[in-house]
Amino acid sequence: MENQKHVRPSWDDYFLNLLEPIGSRGSCDRGRSGAVIVGSGHTIIATGYVGAAPGQPHCDEVGHMMNTVIHEDGTQSQHCVRTLHAEENAILQCAKDGISVAGSTIYTKMVPCYNCAMRIVRVGIKRVVATKRYHSDQLSVKLFRDAEVNLVVMDNAVEEYKNQSNTVNDTPKEFKSIKEIFVEQGKTIDVNKIEQA
Repeated sequence: MENQKHVRPSWDDYFLNLLEPIGSRGSCDRGRSGAVIVGSGHTIIATGYVGAAPGQPHCDEVGHMMNTVIHEDGTQSQHCVRTLHAEENAILQCAKDGISVAGSTIYTKMVPCYNCAMRIVRVGIKRVVATKRYHSDQLSVKLFRDAEVNLVVMDNAVEEYKNQSNTVNDTPKEFKSIKEIFVEQGKTIDVNKIEQA
């Protein structure tokens, strides 16, 4: 048997590989996502996973609390609102413990939803590394660009989760690449702000 040289993962791959075990703590079977916030020196500041607020029942125990969202284009989608998203839980853990995340990087299973993206921008996280795209991430992508948050997407495929329903009225929702989002706005893409691995 030949001795194969060990190849160390990049820091991005290292932290992305932590998402699955962290996400396994999630309590909503629609998406057991994890998030890792990393500071300077590649130090883990906090982790988060999808779960209900403390003291509240979990989806896995009592079922989902679904809301219908009507998008600007008229399409509708179903979202479970019983849980906090992984990104929210990681950010809130830092807030609870009085830890600044300014200038940090957050690693996520998919491009964060718009609500999580707003929180990421607000707390000063400057880099987002996502494994895949989110089916409704166009506003998040624009927000990150406008706020000068560096977005890295490892795989342009859309992350699918259990019982995902992009539409209620069976009208397919148009999915655009990150490049198309900016070309449509007449903007150029600065690869230092948004990149795809």
